[in-house]
Order: sequence, then C-alpha cells, then structure tokens
Amino acid sequence: MTSGCLIAVVGPSGVGKDSVMLGLCDMLPDLHLVRRVVTRAPELGGEEYDAVSVGAFEDMAANGVFAVHWGAHGLHYGIPATVGDRLSNGTDCLVNFSRQALRDAAEKFPRLIVLNITAKPETLARRLAARGRESDNEIAKRLAQADKPLPEGLDVITISNDGPLAETVVRAADALQPMSAYR
Repeated sequence: MTSGCLIAVVGPSGVGKDSVMLGLCDMLPDLHLVRRVVTRAPELGGEEYDAVSVGAFEDMAANGVFAVHWGAHGLHYGIPATVGDRLSNGTDCLVNFSRQALRDAAEKFPRLIVLNITAKPETLARRLAARGRESDNEIAKRLAQADKPLPEGLDVITISNDGPLAETVVRAADALQPMSAYR
C-alpha cells in the first residue's frame, strides 16, 4: 500500500485557508482533515481545533504528542502525531500549516505537498477585519508578513483565492488530484 500525502495548506492570515480546506473535503471525500491543537480560546471560531492552555501545549510537545509544532502570532500550534497513522494507511491528509514549519514537515513526511493559497493585500485586509479577532495593529502585523517566501525544494501548488470560493476550490482540487496520485 502506498502511504498518503500530507497536504500542508499555507498562506497569509485571512487568505481563506480554512474555507478552501472545507471545500476540498466536500469535493474530495477521501481526504482527511487534520484537527490542530491551538493555544487559542475555543470561542474565537474559524477552524475546528482543540483549544489548550500554553502549559498543556508545552506538556504535550514535551511528551511527543505532536508530529510538528510551532509558534506564531503569540499562539502555539500542533499537528497531532496520529496523522502518521492515517498517512501510513494510505489516506491523504489536509492540514492548515505554517510556512515557517514546512522544513520540519518535509523532514517528517516524505510525501508532502504544499498548497499555497494567495490573495491580494486588499482582499486580506478586508477578510481580517471582517473576522474580528485582531486589532488594527495586529492586522497590520499579519499583512506585513503576507509575502513570506516558501522554503526551496518543496512540491508547491499555488492557487489565488481572490475570486469566488467555489472556483478556488475547483482549481485546488484539480491541481491536487494528479499530485497525490503521482507521488
């Protein structure tokens, strides 16, 4: 049996990663959507995640609960190590990821595909303001990091999410299907 691909969805805050991921899971029902562990209050919404305190997160990291973990924007994010079981059973797994953690992911997951979602700065600013989770200063900081480059040498698919979500999802699904089958 061929192992599954880890599809790491990356892009700047407000680009619509979670919306694209949910659309992909609806369109490609064999994908497994990985639930992250985040040190964010559970009532803040967005993706479905397991909310934990910083102390609990640090304990989990120290005990090997995560395959990969990182910190960004004052929060900690972890990808459960159990994703390896799904991958070894041949299931392609879709996960909201950080560009800064892609090198770690490439070392842990030999079948890694990066789905890089982009959008124009004005689109990002509008979406960040609409979700109401950050102050104007925090939004400005996120926008300043929107153009971070990706590490070299990865299999990357780049899709713009400036237009209708349904069109973005179709383009992403079309781009992913040959990649996951090929690898």
